[in-house]
Amino acid sequence: MKLKKHILFLLLFVTAIAFSQVNTTKKLTIKGTVKTKEKRSPISGVEVSATSGSVVYTDAFGAYRIKAEVGDYLLFKSLEFETVEYRIKDDEDVDVLVEGLDEDTQISKSALHKMYIDSAKQFKKTDIGKSIDYIRLSLEQLGKRGNNKERAVSYALLGEIYQYHKQYDLAVDNYKESLTYNTTGESQLLLANAYLLNKEYKKSQTLFTTLLSNKKLSMYQKILVYEGLGDAYKGVKNTQQAVGNYTKGLDIAKKELVKPKITDLNTKIAEAYGDANQTKEAVGYFKNSLKSAESEAPQRALEVSERAADFYNKNNLYNEEMKLRKQSLEDIELLENSAKKKVEKRSTTLDKVEVPITRQRINYKIATNLIVQDKLDEAIPYLEESISEAAIEDDLVVQKDATRKLSEVYDDKGDYTRALETYKKYAAVADTLYARKEQEISRAERLSKQIAEKQNRITGLEKDKELYESKSSLEQTKQDLYTTTSTKQKIIIYALVLGMFLFGIAAFFFYRSNKQQKLANNLLALKSLRSQMNPHFIFNALNSVNNYISKSDERSANRFLSEFSTLMRAVLENSEEDFIPLTKELELLELYVKLEHSRFPDKFNYSITTDPNIDVAAFQIPPMLLQPYIENAIWHGLRYKNELGYLNINLKQKNKEAIEITIEDNGIGRKKSAELKTQNQKKQRSKGMGNIKKRVAILNSMYKDKVDVVVTDLSSNGTGTKVTLTLKKD
Repeated sequence: MKLKKHILFLLLFVTAIAFSQVNTTKKLTIKGTVKTKEKRSPISGVEVSATSGSVVYTDAFGAYRIKAEVGDYLLFKSLEFETVEYRIKDDEDVDVLVEGLDEDTQISKSALHKMYIDSAKQFKKTDIGKSIDYIRLSLEQLGKRGNNKERAVSYALLGEIYQYHKQYDLAVDNYKESLTYNTTGESQLLLANAYLLNKEYKKSQTLFTTLLSNKKLSMYQKILVYEGLGDAYKGVKNTQQAVGNYTKGLDIAKKELVKPKITDLNTKIAEAYGDANQTKEAVGYFKNSLKSAESEAPQRALEVSERAADFYNKNNLYNEEMKLRKQSLEDIELLENSAKKKVEKRSTTLDKVEVPITRQRINYKIATNLIVQDKLDEAIPYLEESISEAAIEDDLVVQKDATRKLSEVYDDKGDYTRALETYKKYAAVADTLYARKEQEISRAERLSKQIAEKQNRITGLEKDKELYESKSSLEQTKQDLYTTTSTKQKIIIYALVLGMFLFGIAAFFFYRSNKQQKLANNLLALKSLRSQMNPHFIFNALNSVNNYISKSDERSANRFLSEFSTLMRAVLENSEEDFIPLTKELELLELYVKLEHSRFPDKFNYSITTDPNIDVAAFQIPPMLLQPYIENAIWHGLRYKNELGYLNINLKQKNKEAIEITIEDNGIGRKKSAELKTQNQKKQRSKGMGNIKKRVAILNSMYKDKVDVVVTDLSSNGTGTKVTLTLKKD
């Protein structure tokens, strides 16, 4: 009897603990209003957010209703006033009265402007085109002399729209435009974070440091500032400064009991230590982060657990990783059973959660863990489960990776029949994925063009406003001249001179604005051309990998893939730059030629020679400029020779300010190569070389003829090709 009582008590105790872990905090519904202090006029469109994650906006009556927890901070954000902060104690109503927004200011606001701003917010995440159009309409309602605070609201929201859709350079431009009309701590914080996302770490550090001296910042904003400084220093790999700032933010978060930030900052400190190979410290902070996340929503704990598991995997702590991965599968099961829907990505400040946390992805990672430990039989069920779930969820990326990995496992086990069958399935999925990626790239290019056009129209509105103000000033001057009496002739003359001077200033600013617009258009064109070149290069390179795989030459394929990944990492790092050091470009070319030579060793030999008198480090060159010419030499010249050919790349000093780079091959020549091409190959080549010519033309217009390229036949009989590129110093 006593034994039964003990068992019953133990079951009740375990149940109570489990329940407390699932739901440790109670959600409250907080409601209230936001109004002006003087006239009690409602303020609509104010963002009301709780630190536990909920976000709402006040309606036309200034009212709001939000879900929050005891201990949460409520933040009332608007570009019209400094952020207001309130700590939740119970389910009380929270009414906010804002000073400084008098009745005249409220009356002067355009109702249409507010309506368009609300519409832009509604489409912010779902339709970027509509959202930008509503911003343009909101600015048009303000006319030529609109309220500065309203203009600041429009440009700040436009920056948020671009930031959400990862157009970080445009986000920076519009946040800066907003600050020219109205400067608040919130708008400065937005700009600092945009600098961070755009990898302008020095500018981000400067602005975050400036914000630390702002006495109007709330405690929550101070946490965000220290976190942003930590991210900026982490971006430049200064671990000590990054951890120092994260720790300051963590201290405030602990003092104020801001649980989400306690989790965020523990995780970021752990990852900073991990990047610096300080594994012991990283493990300690990951444990703190996991413990903190347990008191938050289950989805939140799942995200932190996966971050920690990725760290354990990177540092070969496979047992710890396996525990977390299996726990994640159980957590997903609980979430699916409770919510009756699949787990989706949740927007948090843990910025490395870039892909959804799904069952198929976790199963794939568990299988990878087992394969590394040579537990192939245990890995197979996880891979099969991952493939099945990925097919159901239409997750082609995971389906492709898991299918390829399963084929490799069968191959390692000696089951070549199943390995071949699985590889065929992998090839089919890969083809589907590549086709989808090409469609996505095409859509992205069209969207980029549309965004550029819409942004230009908004920029045009601002130019019209500036020109209108200049013309208004000039008209007033003329009116003064007409109304002045003849006895004040001297004053009239001075006024005429002043009018001409003002007109000259207006013309100057108009000219400078047009020049800046041309520069912006050139930068957009360069970005578009680079986005077209990189997929073309990747596709051609992957053909080489496919050749080794088709021959079952695993060792060569692995070596090729390793070198190819090194090349691609460098290419992607340089893809956003107009110019890179010539030394980097030469390293990339040497690796690329090495890869191509490993595929066609019986077709050509090559040499890369550099005049020892050249100061290579003093020159800059557009990235990926030489590679297409070398690619043409190999694929369209040397590949078709019956005997062994040669490829020579030579750098020599032309004069004090320029060097000459020549690319020579003794291939079949341009004319013969053109005769052998299919219509599709001709079209592809035309597009690729056309992009190069456009890039060179744009860069020369921006940097005063820095690059010159001449292509000629190497021999008088039309065989061989010689490319001569002249590169000038800055």
